[in-house]
Amino acid sequence: MQIYRRNLVEGGTYFFTVNLLDRSSRRLVDEISVLRDAVAAARARLPFEIDAWVVLPEHMHCMLTLPPGDAEYPARWRMIKGAFSRRLAGREAVSASRARKGERGIWQRRYWEHTVRDDEDYAAHVDYVHFNPVKHGYVARVGDWPHSTFHRCVKRGLYPADWAREPAIRDAGERDAEGE
Repeated sequence: MQIYRRNLVEGGTYFFTVNLLDRSSRRLVDEISVLRDAVAAARARLPFEIDAWVVLPEHMHCMLTLPPGDAEYPARWRMIKGAFSRRLAGREAVSASRARKGERGIWQRRYWEHTVRDDEDYAAHVDYVHFNPVKHGYVARVGDWPHSTFHRCVKRGLYPADWAREPAIRDAGERDAEGE
């Protein structure tokens, strides 16, 4: 049995990358309402703040801040992934290993997490989350991607509506996990 080291910081802010098992899938955007319901249900049971979130067809990035005294982000991800999976018809292929464990073939088993260290780290990761649809070529402008908290941030005055038109966007996020 593998033991995963998790940096559990009570009241911490974390950056996550969560992937579907089938990286050619469009399931997250095709089932965006199911995902939103899963996140809302998890937040109702175990509250957290959404600092930034972007949903792409086969993966998502987000930054979450937990309440003081609480470091249980793994429980939140179990709830989100489980609720999303239960609402979908079982049409995916399932490996023998997953079948033995009663798992669906929707999500990659693990996710990438990073504990946000300071204000500069926070800003770099929020920018990374919001710029990701452009990075992957889904849109030419950040504001054109509908499944992002970028729009909420523009309304709050945190970004101009035409943000990231200049080429110098800080690179943060999953580069350590995916070699980017």
